[in-house]
Amino acid sequence: MPRTSLPALSLVHHFASLADPRLHRRRRHQLLDIIGIAICAVTCGCKSWKEVAVYGRKKAGWLRTFLELPGGIPSKDTFRRVFARIKPGAFQACFASWMQALATTLGVKQIAIDGKTARRSHDRGVGQSALHLVSAWATANHLTLGQVAVSDKSNEITAIPRLLELLDVSGAIVTIDAIGCQKEIARQIREGGGHYVLAVKENQGRLLEDVQACFAAELDKPDGQGSYSYHETVGRGHGRCERRHYFTIESPSGIRDQAMWEDLQAVSMVVSERQVAGEEATSEVRYYIGSRPGSAKEYAGYIRGHWGIENSLHWVLDMVFDEDRSRTRKGHGQENIALLRRLAVSVLKNAKCCEGSIRCKQLQAILDDTVLENMLRIFSEN
Repeated sequence: MPRTSLPALSLVHHFASLADPRLHRRRRHQLLDIIGIAICAVTCGCKSWKEVAVYGRKKAGWLRTFLELPGGIPSKDTFRRVFARIKPGAFQACFASWMQALATTLGVKQIAIDGKTARRSHDRGVGQSALHLVSAWATANHLTLGQVAVSDKSNEITAIPRLLELLDVSGAIVTIDAIGCQKEIARQIREGGGHYVLAVKENQGRLLEDVQACFAAELDKPDGQGSYSYHETVGRGHGRCERRHYFTIESPSGIRDQAMWEDLQAVSMVVSERQVAGEEATSEVRYYIGSRPGSAKEYAGYIRGHWGIENSLHWVLDMVFDEDRSRTRKGHGQENIALLRRLAVSVLKNAKCCEGSIRCKQLQAILDDTVLENMLRIFSEN
């Protein structure tokens, strides 16, 4: 089979512009070969550089059909050293450009931005804190569009603008938790041609008070006279029942500094009532602002869609890829392998060539090279 016909070969060529961090005279293995093996291995479920090297040795015959491999299969130490030295910003730029091209083809409607900590990536011996990554997730397309690393969760405010610079948000709804409810972030999203839905909590106390007062005034009006739309959903399962009441007011009044929140067009309130068998019922009230006019039903979709980044990405990274237990620490290795994991989740989530859970798809991919080729095909055509 000609090398250029394989999806995996086209896939690694997205990283062709990446600078090799090694001295030229010490290069036994080509950088694209190292990246190509790592992408395939992590997609199949490998969780460490040792496992990646084992995968490479066992799959050497197939890998040679689309990689050069002049020095054979790299050792685990080679993978560790190379990925520890690759500049995350450059690696991220190659990845983001590639994912953005794919997202443009598929059409992204909503982008959820949220952070996650790799808990065991810390190294107390050298004063290294755990890696905290802020990711952008296309909720309906199951694609990681980019990531930015920060030292801890409190620094997400500085990471979100950097992440938005990597993204094409035009025409998309961008949803962010309360830490991203900042005037500058709202403005950046609108200037990029996107719309925002931002959670409002105590970190924006003045805004929270105004949104609460706005709903109190409207809900106190006699039936049928309040200028709000309403939507209700009921979820049941595993002995739980959760009823959610959504209220949305378009063109709200009484929001101080409203002009400073770029194109603020709607405010939403969600009242969640949860009943677990044998326990006392609990309730929670959450508030949001948005730049796109819409009904309570539409905003319910945006708000529920945001949790896709937790359920479809973060949960999978921990439960399937054991990210929280990863001990990769040297240099930039943790950040770079985290990006490979997010790519793998995107590949597996979008795989139509086989059925089953993420773990079941990984098993099929590692047992049948044709399955892995077909998984990568959608990612190689953009």
